[in-house]
Amino acid sequence: MKLREADDLAIMNGLVIDPASNTQVVANVGVIGKQIVAITKEKIHGRVEINAENLVVTPGFIDILSSVLPVREAHLNKITDGVTTCIGMHGGPIDVAGYRRNMESIGPLVNYARAVGHADLRRASGANDRYVPASTDQIDKMRHLAGQAIRDGAVGIGFGINYTPGASHEEILALFQTASDFSVPCHVHSRFKGNIPPHTMSLAVEEVIALAAATGARAQLVHLTSSTVGSAAMCIALIEGAAKHGVDVGFDFHLWTRNETNLQSALYDEGWQERFGGITYEDLYVASTQERLTKERFEQLRETGKDTLVQSEFIREEEIEAALRSPLGIIASDGRGLVEGRGHPRSSATFSRLLGRYVREKKMISLMDAVRKITFMPAVGMESAIPAMARKGRLQVGADADITIFDSRVVRDNATYEEPSLPSEGIEYVIVNGAVVLDKGKMVQDVVRGEWLGHLPEPVTAKGSYRD
Repeated sequence: MKLREADDLAIMNGLVIDPASNTQVVANVGVIGKQIVAITKEKIHGRVEINAENLVVTPGFIDILSSVLPVREAHLNKITDGVTTCIGMHGGPIDVAGYRRNMESIGPLVNYARAVGHADLRRASGANDRYVPASTDQIDKMRHLAGQAIRDGAVGIGFGINYTPGASHEEILALFQTASDFSVPCHVHSRFKGNIPPHTMSLAVEEVIALAAATGARAQLVHLTSSTVGSAAMCIALIEGAAKHGVDVGFDFHLWTRNETNLQSALYDEGWQERFGGITYEDLYVASTQERLTKERFEQLRETGKDTLVQSEFIREEEIEAALRSPLGIIASDGRGLVEGRGHPRSSATFSRLLGRYVREKKMISLMDAVRKITFMPAVGMESAIPAMARKGRLQVGADADITIFDSRVVRDNATYEEPSLPSEGIEYVIVNGAVVLDKGKMVQDVVRGEWLGHLPEPVTAKGSYRD
């Protein structure tokens, strides 16, 4: 078969994996424009041709918890980790149009979308004290602003309830109802961290499950293992049990033993050591310099009032592995991307870490399951809010040509906390909307194919897996 259009692409002889149909086969993939038009064992040709022999061809990776910055470096970090779509579900600005303009100004390399944030809604409604519940009038204003942001293109509501401990159950319920009214999901950094009664993570999980059940809104607990601190087994059992009985709830997590967040946040209020599982000041690091804190330095930085990103070493490897084994667990970076080479390695190496460390080396899950957790599952979870996601996360005829090609024999993360910008190995090609943006591990210059995913026209759902 001969492909004809000017932007044609032919990918030959790769191990083609489609997690939607649980199929993997050595085949050729043909692309015209932005769409996959052929998956076949017959010979094909294209204007651009990629020999994928001994390589794995999958849907482009979808990072569902990535508030990627409007900085070109941050987008490069994602592409070189195999990511073609970033969705910022942890929160986001009410001014959706302004956010989109900022992203377009740098020439986005990845597809992108973002939720509106509960914290932003609180501030805009006048609920400025994070320790005080919003009033009835403020809750009504939050609902109005959230609805407007969604109409403007926000694809969900993101919550960081642990950061606003005064938030009442009533205001969270009201925003869940708004999300349900607009058929968008709620992604929740839940109310508590750790396993210290009475404010346990399992109780926080129960709150989210109850809200989803009461309103019908889809709920996802974000970076679950960053909060469980010894209670992962119970929290996962609660989520899986609720889902089994019809509640639309799931969770995501990253693959690193440190978090990264603001030292001035409520997470580091008195009692933080116990909530973080008994860690000490020496388990905290300034993210930009890797300075290890002392009690005196901790107090000095907290008192400045200036935002200071710190990393805390407390996430348990056995809990990461428990989340990997769950059929509901989605892998997401929770990383915004690096700036001037600094930040958390999760921003640049989460997906290569999954494929190298947990699939090939530790054999925790199969390659098919790993690909499903970073492509098809996040796509399905966002379809009600982003119709275009029905064409992503699949490698099928009619699907969008967002494609990642990697060498499963060598793929690995190299990034460290000290050097988070060290590039991963084994991600060979990344294709965004039909255009090759990573070619043999090198960025292709001046190719900008990332698209805004809010308020796109109703798509035609991809059908079938092959066309011979």
